[in-house]
Amino acid sequence: MRRRNTNHAIAIDLDEEVLGWGERNNITSLTRAQQKRLELVSGNVMDGAPASVDVVLAMNFSYWIFKERALMKRYFKSVHRALGENGVFFLDAYGGYDSYRVTKDKQRYDHYTYIWDQAEYNPINGDMTCHIHFHFPDGSKMNKAFSYEWRLWSLPEIQELLAEAGFQNVTVYWQGTDEESGDGDGEFVPATQGEPDPAWIAYISAEK
Repeated sequence: MRRRNTNHAIAIDLDEEVLGWGERNNITSLTRAQQKRLELVSGNVMDGAPASVDVVLAMNFSYWIFKERALMKRYFKSVHRALGENGVFFLDAYGGYDSYRVTKDKQRYDHYTYIWDQAEYNPINGDMTCHIHFHFPDGSKMNKAFSYEWRLWSLPEIQELLAEAGFQNVTVYWQGTDEESGDGDGEFVPATQGEPDPAWIAYISAEK
């Protein structure tokens, strides 16, 4: 909303509490003019956007709540319908052989420790349960500050479903590697070949 004064955005969520949090913590920091160009919709993304849009974002792996193939395809089709001519759908995904493990990953920062907890994984249907915990220097904790129950979708599955839903030019953006640290360098480029890393994050674009 801050980049260009002709941009308009629509946020859709089933949960009124989530919309309320976003309004209190994000929208109030915008100017009145910017706020007028942002619409919060309490509804189902399966019904699509209330108006034709140029871009749809499904980030933070949120769309993985659709666990069944038919349901995911239905969601992708609703996005396809909502996009105008030359519209683009952007998604993210993660994977790697560590993503199938029941494990905890701790990242220590100055004022807290962030814990990514892969609590459950069912290899038969791909169902996962994950949590985010926060631990603080004074000994206090926020266990299960966030919890996620979703399916661990693979990149081939996602690409195939996007194509079946009518999207064209589905592109995966793969992260490069920092030569010194061996970690991701934050640069994502179109790719058809990726490394079998223990953990990776990728972005996907799908054109109407």
